Amino acid sequence: MTDTAEQPRRSARYPSKARTARGKKWGFTALGVIAGIVLGVVMFQQFGPAEIEYEVVAFEVVDDDTLDIKLSVTRQDPSQEAVCIVRARSRDGSETGRREILVPASDASTVVLDSTVKTSQRPGMGDGYGCSFNVPDYLRAP
Repeated sequence: MTDTAEQPRRSARYPSKARTARGKKWGFTALGVIAGIVLGVVMFQQFGPAEIEYEVVAFEVVDDDTLDIKLSVTRQDPSQEAVCIVRARSRDGSETGRREILVPASDASTVVLDSTVKTSQRPGMGDGYGCSFNVPDYLRAP
């Protein structure tokens, strides 16, 4: 038979399985909450409010190798110049032409730009590819 005086010492040395399982559960829960917060911050930085937004307002097929496109660009900081890439696509969706457009600094947060895109085959539609504040030097006036 075991001595009852030995019982407290034994439980202090060897914690019950219920207590360790509960600790692991709380540890994993805390780790999951921290990982969720970190993931949320990273996603907000990557996919949060865009500094530049664009929308194709209109496009017109001029002839077999020319497309006119009208692009509306909205910037959070309109005093900073930007570059937007527009492209022409054929009826099957393949890209047939592309052009970079300089968006000059202005007082208005939204500007509308017109551009002509030369194509390698008959265009079927025009769309925007993207915008950036990283303007290449060759687009700036000397």
